Amino acid sequence: MVAPASRRSRTSVRAWIVVVAAVVVTGCAGGASSEPTPSAAPAAPTRQPASRAPSVDISEPAPGRPTPSADDDDLVGEPIDFFFADGDILAVVGVAADDVLNVRSAPGVQAGVVATLEPLDEAIATGSARRLAQSIWAQVDAGATTGWANVAYLAYLGATDDVTAEVTDQLGGSVSAGTMVELGRAVAQTRASTEPRSTVTVVDGPSVGDLGEITIDVVGLGDDSVLGARLHVFGQPTEGGEGFVLRSVEQTDLCQRGASDGLCV
Repeated sequence: MVAPASRRSRTSVRAWIVVVAAVVVTGCAGGASSEPTPSAAPAAPTRQPASRAPSVDISEPAPGRPTPSADDDDLVGEPIDFFFADGDILAVVGVAADDVLNVRSAPGVQAGVVATLEPLDEAIATGSARRLAQSIWAQVDAGATTGWANVAYLAYLGATDDVTAEVTDQLGGSVSAGTMVELGRAVAQTRASTEPRSTVTVVDGPSVGDLGEITIDVVGLGDDSVLGARLHVFGQPTEGGEGFVLRSVEQTDLCQRGASDGLCV
């Protein structure tokens, strides 16, 4: 089982709402050098989040714009006061298992990639953020490298709970599927919203041993504090190996603005 990552609590000073378009991300070709189809830009008051979408930036600024330098005081976009504070531990979220999150030398996809983060990695915020036309970028420490990442793919980790009974009740009892991907997606639909439509992304697995395992991020719930859920799903192989029966589900909350004692704030 996957234990929840460490996190640092942060209390929000303002609420904001993320509206996420319908996207089911299954991986982006080209790894660190590719850019996915963006989701819709958010509508929010003072402190705007970015739309959620992964490798994972969104296409802006316009082609042909010079690549900004990390040491340049004239970085693209405008500096903003964002929720990620200096030293906050942030989890990568919503990035497909076969993809990476690009960390760039400056905000925007025109800047060079200086590091990449795997789908279950963490980064440490520096407290700096800049808003571009369609996205918000935060400066983070990714290992020994400091760079900029799209905040659409960063969140605080909240508490982890066993939600097996709740999921099976919603699905009407015993749940089975032909593959772990199908089983995981069935579980994910019990956590996803339709308005706004959540993004469902396989971020780890599937793997099969004595049990089948898969980890799925459900991102975009239209809530100003709970961004989504990370679901670690276990399946028992059926006799004959023709499918899987749901064994258990662990859920870790994904928090937009911070977490206190495991609760999104």
